[in-house]
Amino acid sequence: MKRWKNERGFTLIEMMIVLLIISVLILISIPNVTKHSANIDKKGCDAFIKMVEGQVQAYKIENKAIPTMEDLKTSEFLNGTDACPNGDEIQIAADGSVSVIGSTE
Repeated sequence: MKRWKNERGFTLIEMMIVLLIISVLILISIPNVTKHSANIDKKGCDAFIKMVEGQVQAYKIENKAIPTMEDLKTSEFLNGTDACPNGDEIQIAADGSVSVIGSTE
């Protein structure tokens, strides 16, 4: 059996130090990601509300009436869901204003 004269590799200590550094970086980054996720959901909901407000205005111009969420869906002014990306429901008041039902703010 022939042995290599110059066997080089990582020692167990070096590998443990690398794993420790990677673990610390992961522990630092995870809270930042979750904090930004809530902010992204809020901004997504604000943008969805603005889009629904625009669709309400377009419906009022075309049909001379204030729509409900169901009216927007059936007349294809609004496709898909009537909720924010974070799950909060949207409602249209009698005066045409758009608001969130069950906001967690």
